[in-house]
Amino acid sequence: MKICFFSPYSTYHALLIAYFMSGKQTESYLKKVLRLNEKQAKSDIYAAYKTDKLMTQLLARGAPYEFTNANKIYVSDVVPVRDCVVNDFLEELESKNFKQDPEGSRLDINNWVENTTHHMIKDLLPSGAIDQATDLVLVNAAYFKGIWEQKFNPNLTKQEVFYVNPAKQIMVDMMHVEETFKHDASEVLGAHILEMPYKGDNISMYILLPPFASTEDSIEATLKKLTLENFKSIVENDRLVSKTILESVGVGNLFKDDADFSSLTPKKISVGRGIHKARIDVNEHGTQAAAATAIFSWRMMMDEPVKFICNRPFIYIIYNAKTHTIFFIGVFRYPPKV
Repeated sequence: MKICFFSPYSTYHALLIAYFMSGKQTESYLKKVLRLNEKQAKSDIYAAYKTDKLMTQLLARGAPYEFTNANKIYVSDVVPVRDCVVNDFLEELESKNFKQDPEGSRLDINNWVENTTHHMIKDLLPSGAIDQATDLVLVNAAYFKGIWEQKFNPNLTKQEVFYVNPAKQIMVDMMHVEETFKHDASEVLGAHILEMPYKGDNISMYILLPPFASTEDSIEATLKKLTLENFKSIVENDRLVSKTILESVGVGNLFKDDADFSSLTPKKISVGRGIHKARIDVNEHGTQAAAATAIFSWRMMMDEPVKFICNRPFIYIIYNAKTHTIFFIGVFRYPPKV
């Protein structure tokens, strides 16, 4: 794979909506994998969700960057929905005629995702993903557009060598900027780390650049050590996600026939799989990134100038230090057109 890119934030929120709709054992599985406080009642977690949603909207209004996060609960019009869900998720809930018009419903959902992500994520649900047996589709769409605090000069962008591996070198367009950035070398992660802030003082892109070793894949070695705890300890002193991956982190019976969605409806329904798509565009001006997830049935300053040259595979993370949230994370191995 040339580029691996996804949004933990989008995936988390899709599973969070699944948690609110679930009951009994399924609810217990999701509460654990989402690392929610075991002592907190679902009503308290719902209140925190609504507060977070409101704060995200308020902060976005005056920010120099754009960030939106939206959830949708698409339910078949033949499924009886509990009154509490109708009242509590008025903005998220939408009835769909899956049985008589599955293709039209699929196109409607894809259009909502595309519009919410400013046309970055298209065709989230492939043809045939929704059929007459579909009862429920849970969707999250996240979008971010930031402007570099220190922009790159487009006139300095030029072709330079990118070392894919010791045996392969290619020419790529390399951007250049000479400014003061926070930089560190982490022995824990086995990589040099550079923080590139966006305007607004809360969100930054972190570049993790492992050493270029000829005997092992340095990217893989860093990824094995890259946990949220390790990352936060350094920066402060988050169509890849599939059913198989979600099951491996402990969602239990979410995708099985015995999944419990009794908080949503008294009718017996289940979900079949998850789809995640993400995209990022980076240029001299800034970054535009988006992601959508669907679950459905069916630090230190250096005294001397340092050159930080991303001319080999690296990891990149878009992180909000104020909310301690990883919006997007990816691995760049070499340009996709090569």
